[in-house]
Amino acid sequence: MDDSLGRLADRIAVSGGRRLAAVIFGVVLATGQSPLSWYPLALIALFAALAIFSRLKKSVQAAWFGWLLAVGYFAASLFWLIDPFLVEPWRHGWMAPFALVLMAGGLGLFWALAFGLAHLLGTTPSKRLLALILLFSLAEFARANVLSGFPWGLQGYIWVETPVRQLAALVGPHGLGVLTLLLAALPLIPRRRWLGGILAASLMLAMWGGGVLRLQLVKPEPAMGTSLRLIQPNAPQRQKWDPAYAPGFFKRALALTAEPAERPIDMVIWPEAAITWWLDDEPELQARIAAAAPPGARVVLGARRYQAGRFFNSAVLLDETGMSAVIYDKLHLVPFGEYIPFGSLLSLIGIHGLAAEEGGGFSAGKTPMLMDFGQAGKALPLICYEAIFPAMARYGNPRPDWILQITNDAWFGELAGPQQHFIQARMRATEQGLPLVRVANTGISALIGATGKVIEQLPLGVAGRLDVTLPGRLPATVYGRTGDLPLLVLMLAGILLTVLRRWHKKSD
Repeated sequence: MDDSLGRLADRIAVSGGRRLAAVIFGVVLATGQSPLSWYPLALIALFAALAIFSRLKKSVQAAWFGWLLAVGYFAASLFWLIDPFLVEPWRHGWMAPFALVLMAGGLGLFWALAFGLAHLLGTTPSKRLLALILLFSLAEFARANVLSGFPWGLQGYIWVETPVRQLAALVGPHGLGVLTLLLAALPLIPRRRWLGGILAASLMLAMWGGGVLRLQLVKPEPAMGTSLRLIQPNAPQRQKWDPAYAPGFFKRALALTAEPAERPIDMVIWPEAAITWWLDDEPELQARIAAAAPPGARVVLGARRYQAGRFFNSAVLLDETGMSAVIYDKLHLVPFGEYIPFGSLLSLIGIHGLAAEEGGGFSAGKTPMLMDFGQAGKALPLICYEAIFPAMARYGNPRPDWILQITNDAWFGELAGPQQHFIQARMRATEQGLPLVRVANTGISALIGATGKVIEQLPLGVAGRLDVTLPGRLPATVYGRTGDLPLLVLMLAGILLTVLRRWHKKSD
C-alpha cells in the first residue's frame, strides 16, 4: 500500500471515525450485490475496510469494526426485508423495523467474531489479514448453516454477471468468497506493496480467464427436446388471497395456460402457492387446470396441502384428471415466515408467521426427492427459499436432468429482493452444471442454462407465459461432487496452523 494510503488508514484506525468508516464501507460493499452488481466498487470498499482493520491496535476494536461493517452491509443489502411485513401492515407492520435491525445486528455477530479473533491471532498487519481470510470465510459458512442458516448476500455473488461466476462450479460460492477476500487483501499483505498489486492483478486475470476458458471448453449433453410453458400470473401479495381478486388471477393463469403454442408443449408449470384452495379439495377447479393445458402436456404447480392436522407447502404434478400424482413437500421452511418456533404460544400475543397458518405454521417435508416427469426427465424441485442453499441443489442419485424452482417473490417487492433471489438461482445452476427453470408469481421467471446464463426470462411485475426448450446439462461439476467439504477442511487446517504458530511463539 502506498505510504499516503497507509498513513490515512492509520489515522482512521486510531480515531473515532473508524466506526463511521466501517458503516460507510459496509454500505458501499453492498453495491456489489444485485441489482447493482458493482463489483469494482465493492472490491474498493473491501480493500479500504481491510486496510483499516489491519492497523487497529486492539482485538476489541477489530470486533466492533467488523460488526459495524456488517451492520452497514446487511442493512443496505437486505432493506427489502421490510416489504413482507407491509403486505398486511395492520398485522405485521410494527415488526418491520425490528426485523431489519435485528437481522443486520444478528448477522453482524458472525463478522465481529471473525474480525476480533483474526486480530487476536495475527501479530502483524499481514498476519491479521491472512487470519481474517480464513476466519471470515469460516464465519460466512457458519452464517449459512447455523440456526437453519441464511446464506444470502455471500461475497462470491458479486461476480454473477461476469465470467468469474464459472469458478463456482469448482469451488462453490464460499470458495468464490475466499478468492474475493484474497483479491482485496493482496495489495496489503506483502512488505513490497508493488508486489501485492501485481499478485492481485494476476489473481484477477486468472479468475476472469479461468471463467472464460470454462465457457469455451465445457460441452453440454444433448438436449432432450423437452418443451415447457412457464406461467407468471403476477398476483400482488395484497390481493392474491382476496376473494374479490383471486378468481381473476385464476382465470388469468388458465388463459395463459391455454394459449396456442408454436410447438408441442410437454409440461406447463405454475408458481409456488398458485392455487388458493387446499390441494385436491376442489377437484373441479383442478380438472379445469389439467384441461386447459395443451394436448399431451402435464401441469406442475405449487399448492398448500393439509394432511393429518399438518400444513405443507408443496410442488405437485397433476394427473390427466387434475388430481395430485406426485408431491414434494418443502423441506427448508422460512423461519418467522412459514413457521415460528413455539408458534402456538407466540400466536397468543399476536406474533404469526407471515405466510403461515395460525400457531406453528407449515410443517417441513421428510426428505428431498427427484420428481420424475417421464420424457421430460427427472427434476430436483426447490420451493422458493430453498434455492438460496447450495447444499440443497446437490441432492440427487442419480443426478437430476434439471432443477425446478417455483417461487412467490411477491412478498419481496420489486427492488432488490427478487433480483437477489434470482441471481442465487443462477449460481445454483452454475455450481451444479444443470439447467434451472424458475417460475415466479410476479417474476422473475426464466430459463437458466447450465452455465448460469439467462436464456429467456419474463421480467418483474408483468403477467405472461414463456415457452422454452430445456437445454442439456453439463458433466457433473467438481463442486457438485464434493460440496464445501474440501474448502472447510482447508479453512480449519489453516486456522489450526495459525493458532499453533501463535501458541508456539508465546511459549518461546
